[in-house]
Amino acid sequence: MEKSFIKFFEDSIKKNWDLPAFTDYQGATLTYADVARKVEKIHIIFEKTGIQKGDKIALIGKNSSAWAVAFIATVSYGAVLVPILHDFKSDNVHHIVNHSDAMVLFVGDGVWENLNEERMRGVKCIISLLDFAILHENTPFSVKEIRSKVKELFDEKYPNGLSPEMISYHKDQSEDLALINYTSGTSGFSKGVMLPYRSLWSNMVFAYGVIPLKPGDNMVSILPLAHAYGAAFEFLYQFSVGCHIHFLTKTPSPKIILDAFAEIRPRVVLAVPLIIEKIYRKNVMDALKRPSLKLLLKVPIIDRRILNKIKEKLTKVFGDNFIEVIIGGAALNPEVELFLRNIGFRYTVGYGMTECGPIITYDSWKTNRLYSPGKVVVNMELKIDSPDPQNVAGEILVRGENVMLGYYKNEEATKQAIDADGWLHTGDLGVIDNDGYLYIKGRSKNMILGSSGQNIYPEEIEARINNMPFVQESLVVEQNQKLIALVFPDFDAADKAGYSNEDLERVIETNRVEVNKNLPQYCQIVKVKLYPEEFEKTPKKSIKRFLYQFPQN
Repeated sequence: MEKSFIKFFEDSIKKNWDLPAFTDYQGATLTYADVARKVEKIHIIFEKTGIQKGDKIALIGKNSSAWAVAFIATVSYGAVLVPILHDFKSDNVHHIVNHSDAMVLFVGDGVWENLNEERMRGVKCIISLLDFAILHENTPFSVKEIRSKVKELFDEKYPNGLSPEMISYHKDQSEDLALINYTSGTSGFSKGVMLPYRSLWSNMVFAYGVIPLKPGDNMVSILPLAHAYGAAFEFLYQFSVGCHIHFLTKTPSPKIILDAFAEIRPRVVLAVPLIIEKIYRKNVMDALKRPSLKLLLKVPIIDRRILNKIKEKLTKVFGDNFIEVIIGGAALNPEVELFLRNIGFRYTVGYGMTECGPIITYDSWKTNRLYSPGKVVVNMELKIDSPDPQNVAGEILVRGENVMLGYYKNEEATKQAIDADGWLHTGDLGVIDNDGYLYIKGRSKNMILGSSGQNIYPEEIEARINNMPFVQESLVVEQNQKLIALVFPDFDAADKAGYSNEDLERVIETNRVEVNKNLPQYCQIVKVKLYPEEFEKTPKKSIKRFLYQFPQN
């Protein structure tokens, strides 16, 4: 098989020319031919603006047809895409655009109003995702004029119109850089994961082998496309097959998601544990609490019938047309997973990370094992760094086609992550059974995995808290999927200011509110707990974090 990621796109556009490709939920639809024409026009703008193959192009906005078109236009041109999570604050966005050396920025209208083009001096032009208008230019010529003439330039290039056989995109090489995916937005914490074309190609090969989709199948895109998980398996694979992808275009509330599932009836459902657990609580737990149902569940024959009814209801919630529900991004609540298994629900749990673009392990719902995210996928190797990998947890190490090139402009972090033999150190702890099924036992890093799959770096938040008034040091920990800040206050400064304990608590609470203003939603601190003494340290003066972890319910 030819190792070309971009050829997946090229072939799909040619084969599925007249089929619907993208729909903004309850809005307009683009066919594969429409996508091809838009891509060609963006290529003309790139070419006339002097964008070269290998130049970096940043992209930020909520999931939409325009976002997807900008993605395809960038990689098929041979430029390097820099997707940015749309809920990053403006300072984070400025930093990523500058650090990545982005020449062009595609931006959604909800983001643009908060950005300052003067803080992104290297950007040649900023393009709106609303209508691909030029919002800002920094060139000796007028990009706006090029944009105004793009239809004319397109007609000159294709006087008889664009047809499928004319589609010919950049010929990618396996080790060339395709995408830089930032795990965080703040200077000092951000790591730009450099994914080569081979990683994206290998993730597609995996999907073709395990998710049997066909042209015209419906898909609902609810996960952030700037996140590797959502991009790979709600967009890139489906587009390469010829599916019809529906973008919710707004922050997906449970109601919007369930309405979309009922209307669109997707063939595959991707979800994070938070969504599954909310649906479980609303549609299952409340019903099971009824006294009459509790009694009936004790009768074996009736028990099975009731559980089958619950399974039918839960299946209907997801559109009643799916092959399976694939859960990833974080650990699923064991109680929820056990219940799903007991009722025979078609679900599976996968494991991956941005550094692998993202897939590492997976197994079909028909053969998966309880509490395991499956076995290592095609083109990858996995081993446990332990003297007894089946019984003693050790760090999970992976190697293969999916693994990143390294972190952009950060050789030190790259050397820490990938050893001399090419093994990526995941920072996760696990064991593996005789049949190759992985069981994750915890994390060896400080990173917290958010309930929707985002990487949360506590040090980043702590640095902000520690700069606030009357704070000596702080520690951010997770409790029941919420972030709690433990704060050791500056009691001496409070005494000098004449503050009582109540005054100090009010100031620290004000600090919490101020810090949250500059943090993405998934990094919000929900509560502050004051500590009466300094946190216990290691000889290197690092806080012994494990002493302050809350038990998870």
